[in-house]
Amino acid sequence: MLEFYPQIKWTHIACVLASGALFALRGLLVQAGHAGVAQSAPLRWLSYAIDTALLTAALMLVSILPHALYANGWLATKLVLLVVYVLMGTLALKRARTPHARRAFYVAALAIYVYMLGVARMHHPLGWLHGWLT
Repeated sequence: MLEFYPQIKWTHIACVLASGALFALRGLLVQAGHAGVAQSAPLRWLSYAIDTALLTAALMLVSILPHALYANGWLATKLVLLVVYVLMGTLALKRARTPHARRAFYVAALAIYVYMLGVARMHHPLGWLHGWLT
């Protein structure tokens, strides 16, 4: 399966970007007072489809790459951040009780998303900070 690594990696990256863009769009809709549109079935199902493809590609990458690549803890950091991102995203889109709280969780989720991109890009738990601190 190693021969398909480039295609799997680019599929994963495309799904990461698509998932983030869709979350950003849905969050903006909620912030603009159009929560019904943000929670509509087509957007929710598109989100499920993108995230399923993203998870599938991620699991394929984990299974084919050498384990030494994950020795410094960047993947574990990314997984923990993913759980926090999902929780913040859920609060931002529908669970927070006030508009102010939804806005704060939306900004926090976007910040965590950008930090996860840095962790993945740098292959280091500090993400973007790694380049600045070393």
